[in-house]
Amino acid sequence: MELSLSKNAMTEEEGNAISQWRYPAPYDRYRWPVWETMVEHGLEFGDPSIRQAQYQAVHDKHTHRLVGYIQLFPMGQTMRIGMGLRPDCCDQGWGSALTALAVEEASRRLPGAEIDLEVEQWNKRAIRAYEKAGFIITDEYDRQATHGTVSVFCMVWNNK
Repeated sequence: MELSLSKNAMTEEEGNAISQWRYPAPYDRYRWPVWETMVEHGLEFGDPSIRQAQYQAVHDKHTHRLVGYIQLFPMGQTMRIGMGLRPDCCDQGWGSALTALAVEEASRRLPGAEIDLEVEQWNKRAIRAYEKAGFIITDEYDRQATHGTVSVFCMVWNNK
């Protein structure tokens, strides 16, 4: 599998498509609200300014199909990344490739920055993909998410 990042920010069409993705349990907690709700309330990539500044779509390099997205959120000298894969692309080895693409773009946008991410502690599938891409667990804590209080690991990219 080869992935390519959109040259520009995620489009409204891509955001609408992503908001329709439905994951099986227990990953269903990661689904986005319907597009109209995201736009109405300015939620994440439903807000044009957030979408422009932080989100990029990811496509299969060969079929050009939308397969995922990355979020890049600068926090001082740290770039926090987030990402999502289309449900039918999960558990097929695409997670590490998506993570590597996010790291590459984060490094391009903020050279020399620490790159980190948060992952819920129960999500062993994501943790494996992140470790495969060079991330290590550096902290753990509880934080508020849209689906309640969650226990997360903070993972930092170890670029050695």
